[in-house]
Amino acid sequence: MDNSTLINQFLDHYWLSSGASQNTLSAYRSDLKLFANWFDQPLTNVSDQTIKNYFEHRQLNSMSTATQARILTCLRAFYLHLLTSKIINQDPTAKLHHPKQAQKLPIFLNIDEVDQLLSAPDQKTIFGQRDRAMLELLYSCGLRVSELINLSYHNINLNEEYIRIHGKGNKERVLPMGEVAMDHLANYEKNARPYLLKNGQTDGYFLSNRGTSMSRQNFFYIIKAYALKAGIDKSLSPHTLRHAFATHLVQQGADLRSVQLMLGHSD
Repeated sequence: MDNSTLINQFLDHYWLSSGASQNTLSAYRSDLKLFANWFDQPLTNVSDQTIKNYFEHRQLNSMSTATQARILTCLRAFYLHLLTSKIINQDPTAKLHHPKQAQKLPIFLNIDEVDQLLSAPDQKTIFGQRDRAMLELLYSCGLRVSELINLSYHNINLNEEYIRIHGKGNKERVLPMGEVAMDHLANYEKNARPYLLKNGQTDGYFLSNRGTSMSRQNFFYIIKAYALKAGIDKSLSPHTLRHAFATHLVQQGADLRSVQLMLGHSD
C-alpha cells in the first residue's frame, strides 16, 4: 500500500473517530506529506530513530516547539492507526516524548503601576468617570473582561455592597466590592451613565458613546491607551488587572482557595 493511500485512509478514520475539524485534518495531511517526502520510503518502514532524525532536520529550520508537538501528535495517531489495523507490528512513536514548550508568563503589574493605571482617566469628563469605574471594578473584584462588559444594571447593588457575576458555564458568584470602587460606581451612575444612555433603554451597565454595551475590543483599546498615558511600558493583556488582583491578594496573605473562589475557578 503506497504512502498516499495510507495517509488518506488514516485521515478518513481519524475524522470519523474524533470529529476533528477541517483545519486539523489539513494540518495533519500536510505534516504527513512532508514527512513522507523527506523519508522517501514506505511509511511502514519508519523507526523511532527515523523520526528523531526528522525532528533534527526540521529543527535546523527553527521549527517551534508547538509545531514539533503537533507533528508528534499527528505521527502518534497515524502509527497507532497502522498498529491497530495490523499494518505494522511495532509503534515507532511509543518511546518518543513531547518537547517541552516554553511557558508564557503573564505580564505583572506591581501595586504602584496599578495605582498609576487606575488614576489615568480624567475624572472631569464623562468618559473618564466611566473608565475609572470600570478599571476600579475590574481590579477590585478580579473580573474577567467579558464579565465586566456583560454586566447588567441589576447585577450591581451599591446599597448591599456586592456584585453578582455570571461567569463561565453560567456559574454565578457574588463578590464584595471595595469602598473606592463603590464610590466611583456611584459617581458613574449619577453623572455619566444617564448621559451615555441618551434617553434610550438598555440593561447594560457600562455603556459606549452610542448608548450600548461596550465591546471587549473597545475596552481593551481603552486600557492600552491609559497604560500609555500612565507611562507603563508593558504589553498588557485583557487579564492583566485580573492577574494583578489575585497576585496582590496572595502577597498580602489572602487564602489561596478564597482567591480562587473569587476568581470563579472551579479548581
